[in-house]
Amino acid sequence: MRRREFIKLFAGSAVTWPLAARAQQGERTRRIGVLLPATANAEFQARLAAFLQELSQLGWSEGRNVRIDTRWATTDPAAIRRNAAELVALAPDVILAYGASTVGPSLQATRSVPIVFPVAGDPVGAGFVDSLARPGGNVTGFLAFEYNVSGKWLELLKQIAPGVTRAAILRDPATPTGPAMFGVIQAVAPSLRVEVNPVSMRDAGEIERAVAAFARSPNGGLIVTASGPAELHRHLIVTLAARHKLPAAYPERSFVDSGGLMSYGPDFVDQFRQAAHYVDRILKGEKPADLPVQAPNKYELVINLKTAKALGVTVPQSLLASANDVIE
Repeated sequence: MRRREFIKLFAGSAVTWPLAARAQQGERTRRIGVLLPATANAEFQARLAAFLQELSQLGWSEGRNVRIDTRWATTDPAAIRRNAAELVALAPDVILAYGASTVGPSLQATRSVPIVFPVAGDPVGAGFVDSLARPGGNVTGFLAFEYNVSGKWLELLKQIAPGVTRAAILRDPATPTGPAMFGVIQAVAPSLRVEVNPVSMRDAGEIERAVAAFARSPNGGLIVTASGPAELHRHLIVTLAARHKLPAAYPERSFVDSGGLMSYGPDFVDQFRQAAHYVDRILKGEKPADLPVQAPNKYELVINLKTAKALGVTVPQSLLASANDVIE
């Protein structure tokens, strides 16, 4: 079943769930808060649908034994803080919070309500958990990536565009993950004979100026590391790569769906499913402090052949054969 059809089917079934069954005798209705740093777009709808479907398979159904309060908080920090406080005020049994931009404000609002993140960059560095093995507080969840995947982006870029000898690495210098991922790429670069240059993503103007300046010299490519600013400026970055004819590797498929060349990263839809299992365990009495933060266990390579053609890139058959999805 295609993703769009799945979303429509799931959303349609959600509407028909009997609200009258909300408080069946003998079963306490639990409450789950969901805080998302986005609008209700197709990408996040698919992730949320996967979370709800997995919860249903685990025995939790809206209107029967659980109430789910979802807040689409956009990317505005003030809106996220406000929505986090409002969700905590509803006294949920657990909160699902996506990424550092929502986990941080949720922690400011509560140190007692359990919080599960389906995706987070560096929860230890951010101070969300004491360690990956023993989180220690009221937060646990799933990593957005492991740092060694950063080197894979450069390897894939060289495979799809062997002529690249220079790569601009777009990263967020304000978080521990930005410099760490650049460090991994920098360590791999000599063996691939690629010169790497860091580019900060503080704002749209800085990104546009830096990419334009980098593109003035030949044989260049881009690597976009995973971060909040990368998500925020996704469409601008993809547009700049196309405008300057720069082959680019991205950290997740949403960039490729938006017209980017290639991505390699965790399957975030799958991680929302995994997060449902942690929510289920917490609702059944386990504590976040005892649930280890887990690394991604499912990665996907996605290639956009239409973009490859526009860039004049011939994708090797070996790379196409290993791709999880090819957009034509």
